[in-house]
Amino acid sequence: MADHASPSGTGWIWKIFWILLAITTVEVVLGIIKPEILLTSLAGTSILNIIFIGLTLVKAAYIVQYFMHLKYELGSLQKAIYLPVLILIPYLTFILLFEGQAIYEF
Repeated sequence: MADHASPSGTGWIWKIFWILLAITTVEVVLGIIKPEILLTSLAGTSILNIIFIGLTLVKAAYIVQYFMHLKYELGSLQKAIYLPVLILIPYLTFILLFEGQAIYEF
């Protein structure tokens, strides 16, 4: 059961649309421009890649919260879904970045 009723009307969907559009625009602009300062290496990859990973996770969170209606579910269900994701995604990203870099050291 949900704590709150889902929002009525279309105002909320337009708000989320503009937020997702802004994040996507930032990603595309950064991908086209590729500022030299963001290409420096950090944690086995460039800062630009870390920014892309972060922005993608923010977009995924908005999609899950609003379009899959997780925002309006009970707190225990939210925690059961969010906690494994908040632990596993950074862990797997860390492993991929550092172990992927290790193949170039041999």
